[in-house]
Amino acid sequence: MGTAHTRAYRGGVLEAEGFPMGEVSERLGESDTVVWIDLCAPSAAELHELAAELGLHELAVENALDPHQRPKLDLYPTHAFLACHAIRFDSGAERLVTTEIDAFVNDRWLVTVRANEEFPIGEVTNRWDGATDMTRHGVGFLLYSLLDTVIDAYFDVLADFDDYYDEVSDLIFAGTPLSPEQQRRWFHVRQSLVRFHRLAAPLREVVSGLLRREHTTVHEELYPYYQDLYDHILRVVESTDALRDLVTTIVETNLTLHEYRQNLIMKKVTSWAAIIAVPTLITGYYGMNVPYPGEGRTAGWLVSVGLIVVCAAALYALFRRKGWL
Repeated sequence: MGTAHTRAYRGGVLEAEGFPMGEVSERLGESDTVVWIDLCAPSAAELHELAAELGLHELAVENALDPHQRPKLDLYPTHAFLACHAIRFDSGAERLVTTEIDAFVNDRWLVTVRANEEFPIGEVTNRWDGATDMTRHGVGFLLYSLLDTVIDAYFDVLADFDDYYDEVSDLIFAGTPLSPEQQRRWFHVRQSLVRFHRLAAPLREVVSGLLRREHTTVHEELYPYYQDLYDHILRVVESTDALRDLVTTIVETNLTLHEYRQNLIMKKVTSWAAIIAVPTLITGYYGMNVPYPGEGRTAGWLVSVGLIVVCAAALYALFRRKGWL
């Protein structure tokens, strides 16, 4: 069984809080009253009971019970269904921590369904309490505060990704190849970035849908706030795209540097192999079982040693000048 939070606003003023869900219909019977219900990890029975009381569409209820919904906005005759995700980046585990938040939106009531407690709903209620002059706009402002809290956290996630890839950029130019453990961490963070883009980008269409004039939940006075919300999510999507391009550039740069280091190694190995081949050639020539000038004499030995030293030194100087050694 999940936990539930309830609030009732009348004329924009908080009138009651923490009342049983069985009183929701009674509260809505009062004029100029807006009710908010928050359910954290509710059971199917709890959600169906609330659906019967408020007339929630069965498809919307099914979506709320089904995890892993993509961000979306579905419109039904009496209400809208909105899905989004609160996201934070766990730098220690190098993974995203996500909480799916579903909302049933009517001009008289707002029902939020959270998958877990990872998203602290207290941050949203604190914003409501700190903007008593705005709560008179009803559900439209309550929904705006929820989405604004969710999207603001996206900028913190982007900052964490920026910091991480700044460190990666420094590492790939440090002169030492990345270890398998570093590459594994890099891969996991890259997966997290792709997942973050998949969860954040569709929210742009959600906010765009709320900006349509036929959406009665958003009052005319709130359109500038939702437009600001749209600008924020647009910045998030653009920053995420820029980060993905940066990651692609880092991968290509790392591969280029890897090939460059391999070429340096191959040049050094080839150069030393060529230098070693000189004495091998000369000693092999003088080791033939045929007569040659200087055979059996000290002069012949001195000539062979001299050739080895001179040729090896000449090759070393040549490779050194070319930067191979």
